[in-house]
Amino acid sequence: MEYRFKRVVVKVGSNVLTRHDGSLDIARMVDIVSQIAALKDAGVEVLLVSSGAVASGRGVLHVSDALDDVSQRQLYSAIGQAKLINRYYDFFASYGIVCGQVLTTKESLQMEDHYQNQRHCMTVMLEHGVIPVINENDTVSVTELMFTDNDELSGLVATMMHAECLLLLSNVDGLYRGEPGNAGSHLVRTVAPGEDISGYIGKTRSSHGRGGMSAKCRIAGQAASDGIEVIIANGRRTDIILSVLSEVSGDVPCTRFLPTSRYGL
Repeated sequence: MEYRFKRVVVKVGSNVLTRHDGSLDIARMVDIVSQIAALKDAGVEVLLVSSGAVASGRGVLHVSDALDDVSQRQLYSAIGQAKLINRYYDFFASYGIVCGQVLTTKESLQMEDHYQNQRHCMTVMLEHGVIPVINENDTVSVTELMFTDNDELSGLVATMMHAECLLLLSNVDGLYRGEPGNAGSHLVRTVAPGEDISGYIGKTRSSHGRGGMSAKCRIAGQAASDGIEVIIANGRRTDIILSVLSEVSGDVPCTRFLPTSRYGL
């Protein structure tokens, strides 16, 4: 299969990797890894921004409700991040691929020397065939220093690494005119630069993550203005990563934010 991009950032949200009971969906992780392995085999460089650390930690340890949200997040992520990256390492290793962990914070990406160091690290990883698995370092992040969610982080990574495409995987097919699943609602297939979509965006957040469609569309618009094509798609669909990135992907349900450069602006 032929793919349209040479460097892609794939962001996998909590609602893709988490079951209804809040535990980590291992089968979904395996499926995502297999698709990324196929991309790499086809010569596509992939950076993976993955949620799931908190869900992974929650499956190991249960704490009292008396513990505040930030403390729970730090505790669960400290346990879960190690478990999550170990699973990714083993799953990628089954395809003969090495992955490496990159943890960051919003504060560090605002400091020029830290920003350059992280870009250099991920560049070296890609040059040596290593898949960067990127996540916010929730163990040291506090509320005012957190990213809005991993959508924001993935947008920053896509711009920093000069990716051609940012793929945001959620539990819906994309942006809808109306509530998904309701009669009369329609999937928005493409969003042109400068197009006003504020009337389509609901305020509902995802059940396991910190963001929602509003955050995704905001990040998508920013990345598209930097010349990066952004795709919002349903990470629970079979082979969705390969389908939306292929040369013949016209019928695949998703929303594409077209990059400014496509219009010569």
